[in-house]
Amino acid sequence: MTGDASDAERFVEIDDPDDPRIEAYRAIRERDLVGRDESFIAEGAVVLDVLLRLSRFRPQSLLVAENRKDAALTLLAETGTACPVYVASKPVLDAIAGFNIHRGLLAHGHRGPLPDWQSLVPPPDRPALLVVLVGLANHDNVGGVFRNAAAFGADAVLIDSTTCDPLYRKAIRVSVGGSLTVPFARFSDIGALCAHLDDAAVTSLGLATSGSEELAHLVPPQRAAVFLGAEGPGLPDRLLSRIRTVRIPMAANFDSLNVATTAGIALHHLRSAPVRPAQ
Repeated sequence: MTGDASDAERFVEIDDPDDPRIEAYRAIRERDLVGRDESFIAEGAVVLDVLLRLSRFRPQSLLVAENRKDAALTLLAETGTACPVYVASKPVLDAIAGFNIHRGLLAHGHRGPLPDWQSLVPPPDRPALLVVLVGLANHDNVGGVFRNAAAFGADAVLIDSTTCDPLYRKAIRVSVGGSLTVPFARFSDIGALCAHLDDAAVTSLGLATSGSEELAHLVPPQRAAVFLGAEGPGLPDRLLSRIRTVRIPMAANFDSLNVATTAGIALHHLRSAPVRPAQ
């Protein structure tokens, strides 16, 4: 697209990697590793499109490469977004970020406080589909689970204190923006969570290779929570002993699925099969 003078005024040229106005974008990898407290960085056209159109979060600013100005302008115009847009050459952008940014489109967003996890459980008179993550320390896996949660319309993702941040830049990217749209909250007491789900008539389903029921034979309850553990250790025995356990049969001599793949298979079954009341 061709911009006019008013379009040009929306951009702030940055030619110094140490410019204080782009402090939030400096040394992205190192900052991500130690945590960003109340903010996050999103990257790429697809993710920024989700952030601006569908997300409950709002950008504080954009940082774009010179050759991505038109793409940024289109997004801003179509979504009615007003925020500072900083523009830098590729060498300056790489120096700011600390590595080669191939996508050339970055946003600095404000996350705000997390909701109470209880508030994300739909009321008893509504269907419910929740995802519960226990001990997932891999950002790719967390991003993949959120992508599936978004694709199959999960109401929320509840994560324990040991699961990594869904708003880590890599997790956002792998989720294709899913972690920006699916509500999530942290819980600290898994026993209290299970008790609350029981009281709310939500059937807790733990995915495990030793599960007592085959997923394909499971009649989906109207209100379900899918529990997923880390690859390798899986869900703790003390949890599996108090909830229904489900398995996905696999070929002989192979008993491992990526946790995001497991989430996708389970959520597809629960969403696509005829829904009946929980027993």
